[in-house]
Order: sequence, then C-alpha cells, then structure tokens
Amino acid sequence: MAGAPIDDAVWAEVESARLRLADLLDGLSREEWESPSLCGGWRVRDVVAHLTLPPTLTTAGWMKELLRSGGSFHRMVRDSAVRTAREPAAGLVARLREHAGSRLLPPAPGAGADTTVMDVLTHSQDIAVPLGREIEIVPDAARAGLESLWRLRFPFNPRKALSGIRFVATDSAWDIGDGPVVTGPASALLLVLTNREAGLERVSGAGVPLLRARLP
Repeated sequence: MAGAPIDDAVWAEVESARLRLADLLDGLSREEWESPSLCGGWRVRDVVAHLTLPPTLTTAGWMKELLRSGGSFHRMVRDSAVRTAREPAAGLVARLREHAGSRLLPPAPGAGADTTVMDVLTHSQDIAVPLGREIEIVPDAARAGLESLWRLRFPFNPRKALSGIRFVATDSAWDIGDGPVVTGPASALLLVLTNREAGLERVSGAGVPLLRARLP
C-alpha cells in the first residue's frame, strides 16, 4: 500500500511518544499522580490509565467496555479509565512501556496511526503541562495528529467548531482554514483544537480572540 511507509513512520512516533511518557511518569511523586490533569475531572492517574487501554484492548475488549457502559462512548472512556486507574502506578507505567509498539486500534471510524499519535501527544501534554514538566513533542508527529483532528468529526470537530480561523504551525509545515490567523507550535495547536485552554498561552495572532471565544 502506498500509505504504508507513512503509517510506519507515524507508528514509530507513537512508540517513541509512549516511551517518553513512561520515562516522565517514572519520576512523578505520589502527589503528582493524584494531581488534576488538563482533562476536566481527570487526575494524572486517570489519563495514564486511559493511555494504557488502546495498545492492549482488542475489538472484543472495546465492545465489552461499551456494553458495560450502556452504549455510551463518553461513559465508556471515563469508566474504563477510572477503573483501570485503581491499579498501582508502577504497573500502569510498565504496561505503557511494554506495549509501546502496539498497533492495536479501537473499532472506530477513521482510527489509524495518525489518530493514535494525536491521542498520545495530546494526553502527554494533559499530564506534563499542569505539573510543570517538560516532555518532547516531535513537530512532525504533532502535524500528523493535527491532520487527523481536522479530518475527524467525533469526538472533536474543529473544522466546524473553529471555522473562520486559519491555523499555522510555526515548527512544522502545517496550516489550514481561512480567516484571522492563529500561529503557534504544533503541540499547542493540538491542545486548542482539542478544546484545551492551556494551549492559548502558547499561540498568537489576530485570530486568538475569536479562538478564545469559540473554545467551550
């Protein structure tokens, strides 16, 4: 397939990002594991638990989780993370590291290497940013995530929600949209396109007031 080499490169970035996050997690204190993340109502521990599920759950496993949550996608995501988060922190990190190279995908339309790298890079920032920790976000990997975000309609739909704004990455060859410009590193654009207000601190341009008003 023509897209296979590109997918291979993105999957390699997924593996690297998972391993970088595992390394960061090794150094967290007990208090930091219980601290709030950028995801509203989610602790750092909950986000880590969520990230261990895509590389380990089969389609049958996801279907079981969906049934367990009464068919609600959002409830499934929340409940599966909270339940998994009861496991010891060391075990969660070990699982993330052990399955860093996994290419399992949830049974969702459009799921692929690019949506996976978007998920991992965004959630890595959900953990690192509020803790004041540094974690490398490779610009080209973030660009693949941004491209997937602009294509998707669920659970985010930035093409509709943020229409009338042009986004330009300052560290990668990515720009999209029409209207007043918002510029910033691809990592920050990942945050604002997934409704994280923390990303606003790292973007600039005439489109920022409109972007701020549009974020839920």
